[in-house]
Amino acid sequence: MGIGTYFGKARSQNSQGHLIGHVRSQGLSTSDPNVRHYQTTERQTFHIDSCDIVGLLCHKTAKRGGESKITSSMTVYNRMVQDRPDLVARLFKPFATDRRGEVPEGAKPYFEIAVFNEFLGYLSVFYMRPFVESAERFPEAPRLLPEDTEALDYFDALADDSELRLDMALEPGDMQFLHNHTVLHDRNAYEDWPEPDRRRHLLRLWLAPPDARPLPMVYAQRFGSITVGDRGGSCARTRGFISR
Repeated sequence: MGIGTYFGKARSQNSQGHLIGHVRSQGLSTSDPNVRHYQTTERQTFHIDSCDIVGLLCHKTAKRGGESKITSSMTVYNRMVQDRPDLVARLFKPFATDRRGEVPEGAKPYFEIAVFNEFLGYLSVFYMRPFVESAERFPEAPRLLPEDTEALDYFDALADDSELRLDMALEPGDMQFLHNHTVLHDRNAYEDWPEPDRRRHLLRLWLAPPDARPLPMVYAQRFGSITVGDRGGSCARTRGFISR
């Protein structure tokens, strides 16, 4: 938490206002659309978190697996422009994205946002593929077309390309800070220890820096606000921000 203050203001990560999140399996499965991947031992897939910067501190490692993977979403974009500009164009158009049970009063259970968002000279990425797919559980949400799936599949393939990504095995005491608007992160599936006190456990921060880039208004659907230094976090999607 102390080191995180050098980057920005900590944002709440749940409806209880917790500023430090606990990333560990709760024995759940994402077959339940309201369960988050960090609550399971499943692979996460490449994505961003609902904040400007996400910080992780490794406390305990898994018995096997759970390695971190990161990749530059800007490099993914440049490769797509080079190889498949037709698919890039689709990713600048909105996709329905599941709110996973965190629905502000009067709002739909999903919102719509593009993968690539250009604003005031900045290109920012918003990507949560499982949330896009689970949005189809709502009859009123737009359906994914074959060309949509092709574009998302190609994006995923580039993000997971071993020549573009960086793999790392976090050890106890290691910290990782990522800029969500330009960097995607993923985690391998893992096998945990049978003993509760040995199980994989990371601590997480969601941070809002005072000198962050401008974001388009569409981000307010997820970040609660686009005000620099005062945006992002779980409570942004329920009853407003908690700032401490």
